[in-house]
Amino acid sequence: MLKTAHSPPSPFGMTTLPFRKYHGLGNDFMVLDRTSKHFVLPSERIKALGDRHTGVGFDQLLIVDPPDTPDIDFTYTIYNSDGSRAEQCGNGARCFVRFVLDNGLTVKRFLRLQTSTGVISAALQDSGLVEIDMGVPAHYSPDLPFQEQNHEPTTLLQSVTVEDQEFQFLPVSMGNPHAVIEVDDVSKAPVERFGHQLATHSLFPAGVNVGFCQYVDRGFVRLRVFERGAGETRACGSGACAAVVAGIAQGKLSAKVKVSLPGGKLRIVWNGPGQTVKMLGPTATVFRGEFSL
Repeated sequence: MLKTAHSPPSPFGMTTLPFRKYHGLGNDFMVLDRTSKHFVLPSERIKALGDRHTGVGFDQLLIVDPPDTPDIDFTYTIYNSDGSRAEQCGNGARCFVRFVLDNGLTVKRFLRLQTSTGVISAALQDSGLVEIDMGVPAHYSPDLPFQEQNHEPTTLLQSVTVEDQEFQFLPVSMGNPHAVIEVDDVSKAPVERFGHQLATHSLFPAGVNVGFCQYVDRGFVRLRVFERGAGETRACGSGACAAVVAGIAQGKLSAKVKVSLPGGKLRIVWNGPGQTVKMLGPTATVFRGEFSL
């Protein structure tokens, strides 16, 4: 049962939880606070909440948990709309920051967030935009389960075949796995036809987020992303970071890049190997309400 923020209390004595919904460039999130009240949501319940016809509807569910150590502000748990866990979400991290400020959970404008694969930092800018330090990317790491087929020291590019069509991609871990595929025209990229097959290919034991990327010039990229567990989304922050890392690694991009996604634009900065990737972008509140456990 879903209710708006102004609905009367349930006459049936059901336990309810408040939530807020946000989006970052159309990539949308349901956000819950678990810092003072513990609860467990089974994957089937999350999947039901994620349904856009009979639930709240979202790309990912974000849960705010208390920190485990004093140098961390919050722990950050992410679920895809199919109920599966996700390690990282750049647009979600920006919405997470907005949620903890809106709910009075903190007054700090700079936060350190613990994800399942590491710590990221976030800063609310005077402009209202949120900057996320996404950490140091990697092409091969435990965060990017990948059955290496044809890696050679001279190239990072790999290949995968679906329906007798070969795709070259560059693997990038942003704390979650990405495969970046360069295309001539992103508007014609076969996202619907091949996105799911690539995201669930046996080459990637844990699945992969697939980015179809058009390098327009050294400072501008067009991108569409098929996210594992969610499908094609309006925007993908970690996917934008991965696309820029892939382009810089191949000498196609400069250190500062604007990434255009179906939902809007992000600004990404990466100064090369060993450096963290920074992402700057907006957030927006959609609505708030409560639901029955």
